[in-house]
Amino acid sequence: MEVVEYIKDNKHDGRCEVATIEDGKFSGDSDAGEFWSFFGGYAPIPKLSSSTTQEQTQTPCAELFWIDTKGNLHPTGTSSLDKDMLEKNKCYMLDCHSEVFVWMGRNTSLTERKTSISSSEEFLRKEGRSTTTSLVLLTEGLENARFRSFFNKWPQTVESSLYNEGREKVAALFKQKGYDVEELPDEEDDPLYTNCRDNLKVWRVDGDDVSLLSIPDQTKLFTGDCYLVQYKYTYKERTEHLLYVWIGCESIQQDRADAITNASAIVGTTKGESVLCHIYQGNEPSRFFPMFQSLVVFKGGLSRRYKVLLAEKEKIGEEYNENKASLFRVVGTSPRNMQAIQVNLVATSLNSSYSYILQYGASAFTWIGKLSSDSDHEVLDRMLYFLDTSCQPIYIREGNETDTFWNLLGGKSEYPKEKEMRKQIEEPHLFTCSCSSDVLKVKEIYNFVQDDLTTEDVFLLDCQSEVYVWIGSNSNIKSKEEALTLGLKFLEMDILEEGLTMRTPVYVVTEGHEPPFFTRFFEWVPEKANMHGNSFERKLASLKGKKTSTKRSSGSQYRSQSKDNASRDLQSRSVSSNGSERGVSPCSSEKLLSLSSAEDMTNSSNSTPVVKKLFSESLLVDPNDGVARQESSSKSDISKQKPRVGINSDLSSLESLAYSYEQLRVDSQKPVTDIDATRREAYLTEKEFEERFGMAKSEFYALPKWKQNKLKISLHLF
Repeated sequence: MEVVEYIKDNKHDGRCEVATIEDGKFSGDSDAGEFWSFFGGYAPIPKLSSSTTQEQTQTPCAELFWIDTKGNLHPTGTSSLDKDMLEKNKCYMLDCHSEVFVWMGRNTSLTERKTSISSSEEFLRKEGRSTTTSLVLLTEGLENARFRSFFNKWPQTVESSLYNEGREKVAALFKQKGYDVEELPDEEDDPLYTNCRDNLKVWRVDGDDVSLLSIPDQTKLFTGDCYLVQYKYTYKERTEHLLYVWIGCESIQQDRADAITNASAIVGTTKGESVLCHIYQGNEPSRFFPMFQSLVVFKGGLSRRYKVLLAEKEKIGEEYNENKASLFRVVGTSPRNMQAIQVNLVATSLNSSYSYILQYGASAFTWIGKLSSDSDHEVLDRMLYFLDTSCQPIYIREGNETDTFWNLLGGKSEYPKEKEMRKQIEEPHLFTCSCSSDVLKVKEIYNFVQDDLTTEDVFLLDCQSEVYVWIGSNSNIKSKEEALTLGLKFLEMDILEEGLTMRTPVYVVTEGHEPPFFTRFFEWVPEKANMHGNSFERKLASLKGKKTSTKRSSGSQYRSQSKDNASRDLQSRSVSSNGSERGVSPCSSEKLLSLSSAEDMTNSSNSTPVVKKLFSESLLVDPNDGVARQESSSKSDISKQKPRVGINSDLSSLESLAYSYEQLRVDSQKPVTDIDATRREAYLTEKEFEERFGMAKSEFYALPKWKQNKLKISLHLF
């Protein structure tokens, strides 16, 4: 269908009719007769034999070659591949028959890389490979999961995000210049809104018994129990439900299994339309806490099975007891997502980046870490009131502790100072999946768009900090519990080797009921999500009825269209105590936009590789008029305003404004003024551009935006 779409838009200006021919159907179909007349009449088309299919599935092993500077291929002579075989100063070709990878070491020159690509293309021609064989170009450090899967050992590398890595460096730089630097408040992802109590239901799971908690008890959870948390909100003038399965860190396995089973029953009451999420204590997504606004997590549990297990292990003293001393870590960025989490009553539970409440009988200490922020102190004061501490608390700053304080903690000892950083949402990866004989098979889809979500299939969207399982309406998966099992198996596989744990949140989303925090990863068109029929019928209807073509863009970026849709749909419904408007959806339009724009710049070690396109000329052709685009601008216009360069702009108009690389660097001692600071690379000459970036400008602007930004950051041009 994509080929038909391309031919219609680019070869016929979008004005030709599209006819569909069903094999073997002739009566009442004039198009069928006209179609077969082009072939001299109808002839039966033989089906592919089972033996042929079996031969095709038996794919030979991958073979690795290293490529010298003259373009000669040298086989490594081993079928057992290891990552250590790839040297930084060489280029390699991995022949996997249906696809060929070209791996270029970090220390290779531009000439060597071009030679390796040409040699690989020549190899495919000499071998007479099918035109469907893809040639994938990879540079060291940006290998995809498919390439890594052919190697026995591939060490996991964890790269901290640019934000976390540079945060302290920027502050130190400003302090060195004499500026007064204050800590920026933490971002709040997907905050929920007012009237949460009326839209919130919490059940505690105790074997086969599921008890609905009263409103005062909804905000009190125990580490030894499992809970079902349902939140109702309005989105696109439709009532939607979020159902969380919250697993306490000390809960027993039987209660965990019962929680999932009972969650499926609750999902059934909403006709299977609820979004189901499986989360563990300590790994909750940020959008979970604003539902409660004030949440307290106590040690211990009320489950019968948990109490039996506790009695067997003789750990009765570890449960919360209001008559004994208890230590709570206070967490949260505002009064809308406050948490008090009971921790072990020892000094090692302290952390300089947090505030704590130490309760003992009718008295209380508050301990304020040196690295805690003003917002932490505000949350601490509010949480004291929420815990109903009737006495006047004793405020203690780190370093001024009394002997009584240390005695309650069992003595003074070393404790950490660094703040526990939440795992950030990284470059998302979309996988189509199938499960046969309890074996999960997945295949990654690069540069994904909404149309890739076919209604007959099940997909996994891996964002590292959370995983989504999307169920098509016509797929074989009919229950949320079955889909959740697929998500948990995916976590266990960790095929991207990104450090996924079984405690990673897993969302199960049904087609047609996608929440905004899922659709933000696509250029989401609601009309497509509401279409009927199978995938072919939907694409055919879209093709016959569409007026303009939809360009396929990188699936890694949070799309501008989804941001606009979110901002329109998530309008305010009530006003908070500070006067700011709030809505009732689980994803704020304002925060969604800020999160999306910030994460446009996110880079990842598992970036999408460069794959050669079938229709390379499509980058130069406007699908609306069928002719190549041409843009021109005079030097006088450029001198009046800052030139802006886009992917399809005529870069030759900037040749007269070329500057050296040293002048264009963001840390240049002699910076250039009156330029577009977001397009510094455009002012380089073609020659210097190729030397720095290792590719031509046209190739660079054909890359996804996030990959352009990553390259510019590495060269200090962003």
